[in-house]
Amino acid sequence: MAAISGLIRVMEKAARKAGGKLRRDFGEVEHLQVSRKGPSDFVSKADQQAERTIWDELRVARPDWGFVLEEAGTIEGDPGKPRWIVDPLDGTSNFLHGIPHFAVSIAAQEPKPDGSGWGDVVAGVVYQPITDETFWAEKSRGAWLQDARLRVSGRSHLSEALIATGTPYQGHGDFAEWAKVFAAVGPNVAGIRRFGSAALDLAWVASGRYDGFWESDLSPWDTAAGCLLVREAGGFVSDYRGRSLPICDKQVVAGNDTVHSRLHKLVAGALKA
Repeated sequence: MAAISGLIRVMEKAARKAGGKLRRDFGEVEHLQVSRKGPSDFVSKADQQAERTIWDELRVARPDWGFVLEEAGTIEGDPGKPRWIVDPLDGTSNFLHGIPHFAVSIAAQEPKPDGSGWGDVVAGVVYQPITDETFWAEKSRGAWLQDARLRVSGRSHLSEALIATGTPYQGHGDFAEWAKVFAAVGPNVAGIRRFGSAALDLAWVASGRYDGFWESDLSPWDTAAGCLLVREAGGFVSDYRGRSLPICDKQVVAGNDTVHSRLHKLVAGALKA
């Protein structure tokens, strides 16, 4: 096992502290389903409190770093230092409905050396509170689940591949575009899953549970840690044009080299038709 760096320890501590509170709050969601007001306000508070917990932990550890937060937005730090990209609760709809599949995602991104913007994601943690699993990666040091090294799936035939995706929903995404891609991918693969957390989808690609993944219309906090996990596990991540960006969020295709190539070909071909 690779020695866990101080940076990963800081990230995991913050994720676990927030995750413990989410796990506790998750036990209350079922009781709120029958209330007239419903659980939405409760979940919003749980989300905000988890984000504040993470912010407090990371700010103490790295006081001069900036933040990109799902709830609170961008908080500028020292422009010469990295920044945190945080999703305190990825899988909010699952949490809301009492479905135990959600995660905390934290990534660290460095500025470009020439000061022209943001460069590589150098560390990432995806923590699943219900299963108590910590997926983590550092640039050039591999991807790990706890102390076990992660490798992407070795499957090369799409006919044997289990592919994850996210589907459009009310007010989000392009239904017609997704339908075209689904129609192209579906007949060629062993199965398609939609579990509702992009951070976990990518972590599961890194661990070989899924063979590939595609989705569009995401945000940086959904995918920043997950993209690094897949790459450090020996996989590939790109947008629909095949560009390997530091963070692929608006368009994401992920998998091992062969599955990524074949899945990307199907996705790109469907959108050209």
